[in-house]
Amino acid sequence: MSAEAADREAATSSRPCTPPQTSWFEFLLEEALLEQHLQKPSPDPPPVQLIVQFLEQASKPSVNEQNQVQPPPDNKRNRILKLLALKVAAHLKWDLDVLEKSLSVPVLNMLLNELLCISKVPPGTKHVDVDLSSLPPTTAMAILLYNRWAIRTIVQSSFPVKQVKPGPPQLNVMSQVQQEKELTDNILKVLKEQAADSILVLEGALKLNKDLYVHTIRTLDLLAMEPGMVNGETESSTAGLKISAEEIQCQVCYDLGAIYFQQGSTNAAVHENAKEKFFKTKELIAKNGSSSLHFTIDEERLAGYCQACGVLTSSSDDASQQATPYSQIHSCMKSGNYQDLVKIFLEDNLTLSLPVQFRQSVLRELFQKAQQGNDALDEVCFKVCVCNTVCDVLQGRTIDIQFCQLFLKPSKEKIDFLLEVCSRSINLENASEALKRKMAAFLKNLCLGLEDLQLVFMISSHELFIKLLKDDERKLLVDQMRKRSPRINLCTKPVTSFYDIPASASVNIGQLEHQLILSVDPWRIRQILIELHGMTSERQFWTISNKWEVPNVYGNVILGIKDNLTRDLVYILMAKGLHCCAIKDFVHAKQLFAACLELVTEFSPKLRQVMLNEMLLLDIYTHEAGAGVSGERPPSDLISRVRGYLEMRVPDIPLRQVIAEECVAFLLNWRENEYLTMQVPLPLVQTNPYVKEDIVNDIAAEHISIWPSSIPNLQSVDFEAVAVTVKELVSYALTINANNHFWLIIQADIYFATNQYSAALHYYLQAGAVCSDFFNKMVPPDVYTDQVIKRMIKCCSLLNCHTQVAILCQFLREVDYKTAFKALQEQNSHDAMDSYYEYIWDVTILEYLTYLHHKRGETDKRQIAIKAIGQTELNASNPEEVLQLAAQRRKKKFLQAMAKLYF
Repeated sequence: MSAEAADREAATSSRPCTPPQTSWFEFLLEEALLEQHLQKPSPDPPPVQLIVQFLEQASKPSVNEQNQVQPPPDNKRNRILKLLALKVAAHLKWDLDVLEKSLSVPVLNMLLNELLCISKVPPGTKHVDVDLSSLPPTTAMAILLYNRWAIRTIVQSSFPVKQVKPGPPQLNVMSQVQQEKELTDNILKVLKEQAADSILVLEGALKLNKDLYVHTIRTLDLLAMEPGMVNGETESSTAGLKISAEEIQCQVCYDLGAIYFQQGSTNAAVHENAKEKFFKTKELIAKNGSSSLHFTIDEERLAGYCQACGVLTSSSDDASQQATPYSQIHSCMKSGNYQDLVKIFLEDNLTLSLPVQFRQSVLRELFQKAQQGNDALDEVCFKVCVCNTVCDVLQGRTIDIQFCQLFLKPSKEKIDFLLEVCSRSINLENASEALKRKMAAFLKNLCLGLEDLQLVFMISSHELFIKLLKDDERKLLVDQMRKRSPRINLCTKPVTSFYDIPASASVNIGQLEHQLILSVDPWRIRQILIELHGMTSERQFWTISNKWEVPNVYGNVILGIKDNLTRDLVYILMAKGLHCCAIKDFVHAKQLFAACLELVTEFSPKLRQVMLNEMLLLDIYTHEAGAGVSGERPPSDLISRVRGYLEMRVPDIPLRQVIAEECVAFLLNWRENEYLTMQVPLPLVQTNPYVKEDIVNDIAAEHISIWPSSIPNLQSVDFEAVAVTVKELVSYALTINANNHFWLIIQADIYFATNQYSAALHYYLQAGAVCSDFFNKMVPPDVYTDQVIKRMIKCCSLLNCHTQVAILCQFLREVDYKTAFKALQEQNSHDAMDSYYEYIWDVTILEYLTYLHHKRGETDKRQIAIKAIGQTELNASNPEEVLQLAAQRRKKKFLQAMAKLYF
């Protein structure tokens, strides 16, 4: 044997072997094997799996000689298998919590019926007609177990269950699943019909004042040896596991309370019965201790039930219940005392006793009442939403989109209330630094989201804001304010009207200076400066912010202007324009430069040429960040202007080196090599650091430069640690600024990558909502890229929302008909299906729908599709702008509908 072979054999022989799983039929062959198996620390197969296997084999139908299916035969083999299943359940001490968790309704129904049978309860006997006190203890206990399970199953079936995404369709598997579902539905139907009888049986059990016994493996063996024993009695009436009368009462009270509480949704008076049973359970646990209970009770759930019953019942004798916030809120909602309701929410922002789910449910109920026509509730909805939002902020949760919706039209009154809630929700003397940072970040982001500078000033001058933010933080906020996207296209205003704007009424100088720092509107800047110069002629207002910087080559020329107002205006317009250009806010930069150009053209040819040069650089940046990214060549007039700049030989014009460098880089990137060879000095080309190697491979992304361009040793990277770090980082970032659509997209991508598709859709939709005023405006194409839309499509597909898939296929630059048609062919769709047809604007998809419904014989749905096609605004002969408007309107409504579904 070779050395390698010897090593392999040694390794194999030293490797521990996994023992083979014991097969069900082995327990038939060896009587003592079952108990030995169950005593193992981790038996394989586990006990509950054995129950399934035994009963499955015992219930298999037989086939006679005529090939006809017959019921399972009542032979020795099947009787032993059923007895083995009962023994396993006895080993588990008939714990319904364990059995219900692991066994399906049909299997557990079969198991408990076998228990009734072996306990000598005649089949078909109505349990309500049986006197439990006259029965042997084990027989009475079997009846109790069955009826407890019956009402527990009814209660459990009323809870919503999250559907599991099925795997690839397999005919046999699907058939078995369908059969089990039908069998479960049939059993539930019978249990619900007998629910009243089961309740009476359990109520009768509460009157029993004696201990009962439950079957053990030993008593089941005795029964098997003495099949003729009357009523299932064995040689000893105490041979089973003893269950005390107090334990029985405790568990039965709890189960009755649960069924009464569930019935209370249709009969409010039953809540009193539930309350009585739950409080009795609580009393019995306090008296006997939960550790002595053979049957476990979820004490947290019991406490929740007690609290809910205290709120839902109108009893006034329980002072402690009436004192809870839950009961107070319920009372306010019932009586319409919304002023006190808001007060409770505001006070709870400090104590944080109300769970976030409860807060959200109250807000949802208020929204529903408001939508039903109660306009007076709009203000209440806003106030409760503000309380919830501030609570979310302080606890590090993402701000809900409802707050953004209600804050679309801010007012002085809304800001006043918001600041009051913020002030009353944090005790600055005792608050931690982390809590203060969260509140400060919220107020800063609020300022960044406001367009009205008067409202911004209300927040920034508030006492809480001043205490939370230091001077340098407030200055940083000013810089961030400059990055805001414009809501109004100022290019639509004629430039010639620049000098025609009248000054408004005077306000104090400090407030005007504050507005001057924040504004990027050239018309507003001029208006403010006129007012300031009307108040005082001693100030040089271009100096009020140390962030306003212009290159030294320009500064000397600008500061030489004699008129103070003109000097301030030119300096500030240029400084703000250069800053906007640096942060890639090219729209505002162009507006500011255009206004400055118009101003200086009247009196300074030198400054006019300076502005033309800066506008050329701005146009280069704009193209490189826009159409140039996709490889589109720049317009010929831009190339001509760049060449003109490089050929310019005008004396005494201040020039910036960066403009020449960018012009050379621009021409190199667009392969103007021949021109450069003839016109531009070679050293300037060779040493230029801005030249890209290939425009197609140029990647534009936030902070991309700090990421490594390559990883030399992939094996050394802990990808799981990186994933966790990124996830935590994004979650933390969203607590700082919940309206950053880039971060929201990243959060959505994380959920997408981890197969959490509903959560991914939530964040994809939230990203679109925050940058479009809740879809009232078009979502920017750099937010809803084709990649994002395709991921949204996949999420909807994996959630079985196939109509949503078809609609989203229209959002792509090129409509994906193949995916849309395939989605519409699916008949097992979990969305609103034909209710979504009004959001489809692509006539080809609508025509396919009419064909599909006609083929299936679905007349009503076909008519809905035909009605959608027949809308005049979708007529192909309409002008392009009409068709675009129709598409945008449907996009807006669909995205808003999706947001309501997933938020």
